[in-house]
Amino acid sequence: MKYSFQQLRTPLTVLSLSCLLAACGGGGGDEFKYIGTPAPVTPDPVTPPVVVAPPVPTFDSDGVLTANIRWTDYGVPHITADNLESMSYGVGYAFAKDNACMLADQILKYNSQRAKYYGPDLVPGSGDSAHLINDFGFLTLGIREHAETNMASLSEDSRALLSGYAQGYNKYLADTGVENIDGSCANMPWVQPISDVDMLTYTLGIALLPGAANFLGPMFLAAPPGESFAPYPQTPSAVANGYTVNAKPVVTLPEHNPNDLGSNGWGLGKDKTENGKGMVLANPHFPHTGNLRFWQFHITIPDHLNVMGGSLTGMPGVVNIGFNENVAWTHTFSTAEHFVVYNLTLNPDDPTQMSQVIDGTNRSITGKEIAIDVAVGAGQTIKLAKMTYSTHHGPMIVVPGSFEWGAGGSAFTIKDANLGNVDIIDHWLAMNLAGNMTEFKQAFKDYDGVIFNNTMSADKEGNVFYIDDSTVPNLTATAIEAMTTNPALIGAKQAAGFTLLPGFLSAFDFERAVPYENAPKYSGTDYVQNSNDSFWLTNLDSPITGVSPLYGPVENQQSLRSRLAHNFLANSAGSDGLFSPAEVEQALLSNRSYLSENTLTELLAICQTQGSTLVSLETQDVDISEGCAALALWDGTFNKNSSAAHLFREFAFQFNQDPQWQESFSVDNVITTPSGLVNNATTLAQFAQAIVNVESAGLALDATLGSVQFVERSLADGSASGVKIPWAGSHNIEGGFNVFDVRNGNDGSVLRRHVYPTEISGSILSAEGGGYHINYGSSWMTVVNFTDEGPVARGLLSYSQSHEYGSDHNEDQTLLYSQQPQLRPLRFTEADIEANKVSEMTLSSAEQ
Repeated sequence: MKYSFQQLRTPLTVLSLSCLLAACGGGGGDEFKYIGTPAPVTPDPVTPPVVVAPPVPTFDSDGVLTANIRWTDYGVPHITADNLESMSYGVGYAFAKDNACMLADQILKYNSQRAKYYGPDLVPGSGDSAHLINDFGFLTLGIREHAETNMASLSEDSRALLSGYAQGYNKYLADTGVENIDGSCANMPWVQPISDVDMLTYTLGIALLPGAANFLGPMFLAAPPGESFAPYPQTPSAVANGYTVNAKPVVTLPEHNPNDLGSNGWGLGKDKTENGKGMVLANPHFPHTGNLRFWQFHITIPDHLNVMGGSLTGMPGVVNIGFNENVAWTHTFSTAEHFVVYNLTLNPDDPTQMSQVIDGTNRSITGKEIAIDVAVGAGQTIKLAKMTYSTHHGPMIVVPGSFEWGAGGSAFTIKDANLGNVDIIDHWLAMNLAGNMTEFKQAFKDYDGVIFNNTMSADKEGNVFYIDDSTVPNLTATAIEAMTTNPALIGAKQAAGFTLLPGFLSAFDFERAVPYENAPKYSGTDYVQNSNDSFWLTNLDSPITGVSPLYGPVENQQSLRSRLAHNFLANSAGSDGLFSPAEVEQALLSNRSYLSENTLTELLAICQTQGSTLVSLETQDVDISEGCAALALWDGTFNKNSSAAHLFREFAFQFNQDPQWQESFSVDNVITTPSGLVNNATTLAQFAQAIVNVESAGLALDATLGSVQFVERSLADGSASGVKIPWAGSHNIEGGFNVFDVRNGNDGSVLRRHVYPTEISGSILSAEGGGYHINYGSSWMTVVNFTDEGPVARGLLSYSQSHEYGSDHNEDQTLLYSQQPQLRPLRFTEADIEANKVSEMTLSSAEQ
């Protein structure tokens, strides 16, 4: 049964919902029982350490920050200091050297200052209101205010890291001069020194990426019936001159994961590795441009901290994905939900529709005027203000046609469990400091700051650990019972893609995130894995069940990529069944495709039987024989020299719209089903359309992938460099593992870049670009294996360290991958660092 939002706008009154719940077998409060609620979890036993390490020094004792930075090959900085503040000082400086423009842009974004420098619209004069939506949205969420209010109450560790990072960034700007930095933002007025509060604001904003940050448009449109959402001028001259805002935003229903963020991650234990020690594969699939780029570095505080890895833009001082002498870890984007949209029951006796009914009592919806600076001409800004509205849950939202304010006596608001999450820095620092798996797990017990990630880890003893400790609303049993049994709420989630709950009962509210004890997790000595399906099959032999449904589904069909991952884990370890680092790296970079391995033989048989008999499409008849002959040349992989790989990819795009599997999905054969290719007219039409798409793009059917898939840098002004770097790698659509993609939408920044239009419906091919212009996918790739001599690691940052076009490290790792998909040695030991040192400096805040 399908449920439309029109049906769901019928007011959910206490009577109607209680009747629905009663029909599902419950009346309210303690009478609800969540089917599948786990038994109380016995906490992991904690073995007291023999030696308690002294706490890591935080702030510099004499007020002078000092850090030594050694750069090795490929521009990797190794920062050594004697306290967290000085260490982060060095990290901030080294990061700015590579990516100053990106962080400056993000500080502008989360401080609600885009419109101050870029005007109200992304496309000037269009009325799209993109910069107004950004600035008013983050003001509505109050992240800057939260940072200012809570800075003093942060842990000393967090404050030291934020302070040092900001000072290091500022030191780079002062030493280099804004006129001499990356041409993407050189001399821009918005490139300015930053503060620890700026950095905390940025961190709080990043935490909202999978939740409230996707609802800035609906927040912008939120206004009670009869009131305008549009901003209005506050500046007297603008008022006197009758300035009006041309606000015509197009706001649609937000998606749960609009950037389609994904990754692969493995933790292999002593039962799965040749040397009986732990191993970790990290393979995040993230954008190659914009604010979600990784950057590699190595941090050391002697006797306290020695960590190497990669972090997202602006992570203040600590490593997101990496390893130390004892533990290695990685993350993947979780299927979990981090927010709830509440359907409010408006007070029928309030004509202003500015109050709601909760537990039979009226509660006000509050309004607040907020204001921003907006550029209206060269060197001219005015103040624009607007009203923003919220409840105790959070900001009010409006999506035309879906979430309306007042229609049927209801309205909508969003509550994000990550709003104001100040655990982020402390949580990752605790992982960085972990001396063993027990301490690593303790980080998740003490903090709730990994925001939207699964975590896979392994230690030097060969233990593995998985947890989805992303920040998930800790719903009551009443709420869980309703959302899993009430047809209206189930239908609402299916229609929206996220959870909606009634707001008229406090029993549906939540006050905190799910605690460690109730999060999905697995410990063992075999393996853990995730490729962006849910927690359920983290370990195929030990499925995880009985957790909050907000974490994601169980007993569901797995993605093609997840199925390939399980295939690798079962079959890629060689005859001994135990993995070496080389075998893990080979699996990562093999550029295989699950769909081709499952269907290629049948597809060739189908098209060869068809011969030159025309296949009818809606717009034309197609002779598929030439395409069939080209496909017969394909080696089944997505390497540079693979002929006709792009033709199969285009078939995969068509197949995905209407899969023609012979055998349907069965939960009893979850890794091998669905399978097989049906020989029918639909399959023939899909292959015929793939041929049409390739030829429409002006490409040869038997072209090699390296001639049609490429990376191309943008110049500082955003124009194409004209240098196309051939690129190997697969795509999610064909069930690849080492995946790449074309993303032409907003990359989270306003730094200029070029894209090629994808003119062909249902395809990412570009005729203008001459194929696939890769700007997303495998990024910070690493394989870490513990040995008797310590961790040995290989890795690659596919898009290289520096954003600055023409710099030494803007494309060096990119060219290495293009030459042949490969990782490179990571310089972790002192001897290796010194042997491969390219330059060195000692940074001091005492220097002017």
